[in-house]
Amino acid sequence: MNPEILKLKSIFSKIYSDNNAVQESQLKRYNELANTYKGFFGDQEMQYFSAPGRTEIGGNHTDHNYGRVLAGSINLDSVAIAAPNQSDIITVYSKGYNAPFRVDLNDLSVKENERETTTALIRGIAARLKELGHQIGGFNACITSDVLPGSGLSSSASIEVLIGTIFNSLFNEGEIKAEVLAIIGQYSENNYFGKPCGLMDQVACAMGGIITIDFKDPQNPIIKKVDFDFDAQNHNLIVVDTGGTHADLTDDYASVPTEMKSVAKALGADVCREISMKDLMNDIGQLRSGTGDRALLRAIHFIGENDRVVDQVQALERNDFPLFLKLVSESGNSSYKRLQNIYTVKDQREQGVALALALTENYLKEINAGACRVHGGGFAGTIQVFLPANAVDEYTQLMENVFGENSVYVLKVRQLGTLHLNQ
Repeated sequence: MNPEILKLKSIFSKIYSDNNAVQESQLKRYNELANTYKGFFGDQEMQYFSAPGRTEIGGNHTDHNYGRVLAGSINLDSVAIAAPNQSDIITVYSKGYNAPFRVDLNDLSVKENERETTTALIRGIAARLKELGHQIGGFNACITSDVLPGSGLSSSASIEVLIGTIFNSLFNEGEIKAEVLAIIGQYSENNYFGKPCGLMDQVACAMGGIITIDFKDPQNPIIKKVDFDFDAQNHNLIVVDTGGTHADLTDDYASVPTEMKSVAKALGADVCREISMKDLMNDIGQLRSGTGDRALLRAIHFIGENDRVVDQVQALERNDFPLFLKLVSESGNSSYKRLQNIYTVKDQREQGVALALALTENYLKEINAGACRVHGGGFAGTIQVFLPANAVDEYTQLMENVFGENSVYVLKVRQLGTLHLNQ
């Protein structure tokens, strides 16, 4: 075991768990990554970095219409070992990929042939850092991540924030604020990777703990930490992976903001944040023929969900966990009935999210506790469950009998955001 890695164990209880077996597993993970790094780059001083994934807690499909969200970082993370190499070349090996990702810092222009690659993310982050007057330089790195791709836990945002943190620590003395790293990551994903994402994912990964973000002014979002101890509630935060695929769902995802905005435009606004339920109700009869009923339902969801985030934050700040759980259930109900992002209409046979919600609701009714909702973008993928700790084993068995082994992930809210672990 690398002696430097053993020194990191003291912080593992804060970012993973105070369970000794979990910490030993993480030591093994870091040691394997260190051996991989040495195999590629030789024996040299190594710096260790970690950026968490995130879970959306409230505000389902609200950020793209300038609404409010509630999110938390989790104890699944992306980890890197890195060191400067005194060149203009960045070389990154990532577990699961045979070839490295390489970027020459002398050319930071957008490359069409790099779209949707890690290389594009690295190049975009470097370009934006330079544009903003920050220092950049070449480095070598090895990366591994247990943030599940396609799970709604923001694996891409976790990597973006991780890369930004490496630049920050190696070349900027750690002076760039976490929220700025988040905005840089979003810029890279939008302009270099080619995905028009919002900012929630990156901010939640960067900041740590529970945060609420108000996107009323999307160029200057209001970010607030929410002081609440989930661990003290004797409940676990669970994500269930229902399988399925996100392939061919682009139209489903794109239809949500498009339809919401069509209602806003019909009322003389640009986004749903600029309209009220009263506005909508006054003209709903005339709006139907122009926007369609589903668009109206999605606008109704937005208005209710946007207000609900405020209520959730207040419930947490008052330590009213039963009310918070009630609001989680209301959010899930609205997503199902109004937002309609539980399954795609392209293939009615595949409704894994709907099935998982039905099974979970039945189980929660039996034990008279907990709450559940769709997690993230929807249409396929994962659900989120808040479950009493003493019910986790039984619930896990129930769901894994349907969705397969290792489909249930028991998570923990991580209070620390992106980190340079050597500091």
